[in-house]
Amino acid sequence: MFRANGYYADLQGGYLFSEIARRVASYQKQHPGADIIRMGIGDVTRPLAPCVITALHNAVNEMADAASFRGYGPEQGYDFLREAIVAADYRARGISITPDEVFVSDGAKCDVGNIQELFGRDTVVALMDPVYPVYADTNVMTGRAGKYNKEEGGYENIVYLPCTAQNGFVPDLPKRPADVIYLCYPNNPTGMTITRAQLKAFVEYALENKALLLYDSAYEIFIGDPDAPHSVFEIEGANRCAIEFRSLSKTAGFTGVRCAYAVVPKALRCRDDNGGDVSLHDMWFRRQSTRFNGVPYITQRGAEAIFSEEGRKQILEIAAYYMQNARIICQSMQKAGYTVYGGLNAPYIWLQTPGGDSWAFFDELLNTKQIVGTPGAGFGKAGEGYFRMTAFASRENTLRAMERICGQA
Repeated sequence: MFRANGYYADLQGGYLFSEIARRVASYQKQHPGADIIRMGIGDVTRPLAPCVITALHNAVNEMADAASFRGYGPEQGYDFLREAIVAADYRARGISITPDEVFVSDGAKCDVGNIQELFGRDTVVALMDPVYPVYADTNVMTGRAGKYNKEEGGYENIVYLPCTAQNGFVPDLPKRPADVIYLCYPNNPTGMTITRAQLKAFVEYALENKALLLYDSAYEIFIGDPDAPHSVFEIEGANRCAIEFRSLSKTAGFTGVRCAYAVVPKALRCRDDNGGDVSLHDMWFRRQSTRFNGVPYITQRGAEAIFSEEGRKQILEIAAYYMQNARIICQSMQKAGYTVYGGLNAPYIWLQTPGGDSWAFFDELLNTKQIVGTPGAGFGKAGEGYFRMTAFASRENTLRAMERICGQA
C-alpha cells in the first residue's frame, strides 16, 4: 500500500510567504479597492539591466537559427558562464576557485533545499534563529529535524543559534555538537552582516569539528561595510569545510528569470555512512547530473552579461537604488520612534514591533495602512517581536509607505 511521507505532518502551519499571500488575498476580497503597498516578500521591482536585455535578445536570435541553436546543455552550466563567475566573483577578490567547482542552477532556494540530499542519516543540523524558512522546512521534510516542541518553539533535533540584538544578530558557536551549520550573510531576515573575524571563528570550528558550513551569500552585492566578507572563501581553510550559495535574483533582478549557482570545492571531503572517504563535489555533480537538466541557454547568456565590466556597473546602480530605499525606510522609522536594525548592508529592515506580537503588527499594518511586511515569528522563535520590511518596492511606493506609517518620508 502506498504511504505518504509522514514527516510533512511535522511542518508547522503553511509556508510563511504562502500564509502572507492568503491573508492579503482575504483582505483584498473584503476591500477590493484597497491600495496595498507590498514590502513583504523580497521581490524586485526594477527592470532587468540593459546589458541583460541585449544578451537575452541575442540568445533568442541564436535559438532561431539552426546553425547556432542549442538543445540540452551541461547540467552544471555552460563554461562561458562558469568562467565569467569565477573571474568576477572570486578571482577578482584573490580567491582561488576553478570553473568546474561552480554549479549553475535555477535558484539558491532550490540549492539550499536540495543540498541536504548529500547529508548522512544522523546529521545534526544547526540553524540561525531567526532564519530563512527553507533551511528548516526542508530538513523537516526529510525527518532530520525530529518532532516539534511547542513549549520550546523548535524542533528537537535541530541546534538553534539565536541571533539577537545582544549579540549583534551574529550567533555564538554551537554549544551542542553540530555537523552542518547554515549561515546567511548579509542576513535574511535581519539585514545584518558578519565580520571576517566572526566568520573565521565559524570556519575554524568547522575544521576542528569536521563540520560543514553552508554559506548563503545571496545578498553580497549590497554590502557596504569594508570589514564584511563577500564570500566565505575569503577565509583561509573554508574550501575544506564550506559550500557557498549565490543567487542572481536580487543581484541582477532575476526573480522571474531564475539563475543562481553553488560553489562546491574539490578539497571538500568527508566520511559517508559506509565509512568511506568521499568528495562532496563529486556527489553534487552526480546529484545534479541525475536530477537536473540545467538552466536554459538563453538565461545563462543573460546571466553572463552581468559579469562584464558594463554589466557590473549597471547592476550596482540598481543595487544602489534599493539601498537608497533602505535608508529612507530606516530613517523614517527611526524618526517615528521605532528601533530599527539592518538596511546598511542588505535591503532588509528588521524592526522591533510595538507590543511584541509580530503577526498582530502585520494585521495592523495591513488593515490600517494597507502595507504588507513580514512578521518575524515566521522566521523562528527568536524572530517574535520583530518585523521585516524590504527595500525592493519602487521609490514612489517606499515614500508612500513611510508617509502612511510615519507621517513622513
